[in-house]
Amino acid sequence: MSKLKYTLLGIVGLVFMVGCGPVVITSRVGNPPPPWFYPNRLEVVRYVYFPELTIYYDLTTRVYIYRDGGNWVRRPQLPPRYRNIDLRTKRFERIRNYQDEDIRRYHDTQRTGRVRNQ
Repeated sequence: MSKLKYTLLGIVGLVFMVGCGPVVITSRVGNPPPPWFYPNRLEVVRYVYFPELTIYYDLTTRVYIYRDGGNWVRRPQLPPRYRNIDLRTKRFERIRNYQDEDIRRYHDTQRTGRVRNQ
């Protein structure tokens, strides 16, 4: 009887957890993702890309990756030119199946030839 009780409690808890909203799997449990990142399902991603701004966010190291003076830089905060932009209102893409440290390589192979949305 005890096993059945705990099993039912576990199932109810799982249904409640999934029904309450998004579930994110990251390597840093104690540090939640930023408020603009709300996935609709369980998934494992490392990078998020904002195509309108050409900015990546690394969910593992919690840094923004963008071009500054022609070079790719990693910073914990956006530069002043982006600080007034609400990322919650911007379209973003989850970069699946890419865990490498060098996002520039991904950007050069995947984003070359794409037209920026205005």
